[in-house]
Amino acid sequence: MQIELLTIGDELLLGFTVDTNAAFLARTLAEIGVEIVHRSTVGDDADRIAAAVAEAIERTGAVITTGGLGPTADDRTRPAIAKLFGRELVRDDRIVAQIQQRFWRLNVAQMPATNIVQAMVPAGARVLDNRHGTAPGLFLDDARGRWVVMLPGVPREMRGMTVDTVVPLVRELVGDAPSIVVSRTLRTTGIGESALAERLGDLAREVDGMPLAFLPGWEGVDLRLTSRGHTAAEAQAELDAAARMLRDVAGPIVYGEQGDDLASLVIAMCRDRALRIATAESCTGGLLGARITQIPGSSDVYAGGIIAYANEVKVAQLGVRDATLATHGAVSEEVAREMAEGVQRTLGTSIGVGITGIAGPGGGSPEKPVGTVWLAVSGIGDTRSLGRVYVGDREEIRLRATQASLDLVRRALGSL
Repeated sequence: MQIELLTIGDELLLGFTVDTNAAFLARTLAEIGVEIVHRSTVGDDADRIAAAVAEAIERTGAVITTGGLGPTADDRTRPAIAKLFGRELVRDDRIVAQIQQRFWRLNVAQMPATNIVQAMVPAGARVLDNRHGTAPGLFLDDARGRWVVMLPGVPREMRGMTVDTVVPLVRELVGDAPSIVVSRTLRTTGIGESALAERLGDLAREVDGMPLAFLPGWEGVDLRLTSRGHTAAEAQAELDAAARMLRDVAGPIVYGEQGDDLASLVIAMCRDRALRIATAESCTGGLLGARITQIPGSSDVYAGGIIAYANEVKVAQLGVRDATLATHGAVSEEVAREMAEGVQRTLGTSIGVGITGIAGPGGGSPEKPVGTVWLAVSGIGDTRSLGRVYVGDREEIRLRATQASLDLVRRALGSL
């Protein structure tokens, strides 16, 4: 079955809110064999909402909308779609009671009068209970069998309703699909998109008949495989074989799959080896430490860090030599190595990581342009170092530096 998605809200068009709803719906519905063939976004305008829904049901006969079901004047989805289907809005007293009970549970004695609008439903519509908020969902169909599901736009409510109601409803409408659409993502880092494509050769176009998508970001380049038209077991076997082929060719640049986070993987590797780690950061200003400490349980591995932004802190706290700074400059391989060794020594850990660089937008030179970063890892055999020149804005450069430093630790640990 094919379905279209329509996300609604001025905040989405203006860029103030990232549309995560459509991505969640697409992934969830693909697991039951439903293919999303078109996604669009409109603002809080009744005519545009109606026009977008009309186009969608003409193309596929099925559309799911998110947003515009709240109690305020800018929530126009309900009346716009009711008018499109030629239905009047009627008050559902059961919904009024449910909303009032929800306010009572929140110790609010009197429900705001504006919430009554959420109990106005198109005549003949099927009400979809919302256990996660006040706005119920709605299912509306016409004589030709075309239908619309309306869901609230609040992500927590939409996700809960998708699992509770939408998946069972879609299965009811189309039956359990014999085949599914499922994807597998391999995560790589330390290599650019074009260089990765060149390394993969013919596999860059397709792997065993499956298309391969390249998804670059600051963490690296993700490789996404998609299996279509198979049962769950067949798809799993196909994706397993394709992932092995990619790993065999790509080698150690692949660090994980799906949503694997490199910081979490490094923490797990250190824990398995009973090693503790410390960080010394200049241009990243504690960003590496923040990535590590956001991992639950990192306290049994991560000792702490020193933010050595100024040269005098590098000298006083890390033992970086004045002569090294004078000869090579703060952004250099030599300083990164002394920072890593210094924090390992100062905090008494098994591993030390040093980062120094020029995040910009100013401070660069012809010899050391903006984006120049030096990284070092000590304590795992000989001290290892890595120099890179990253492109991007200040935040991207800093994030890329933390990813590269974690990868340097991963590779060093992998050699043990």
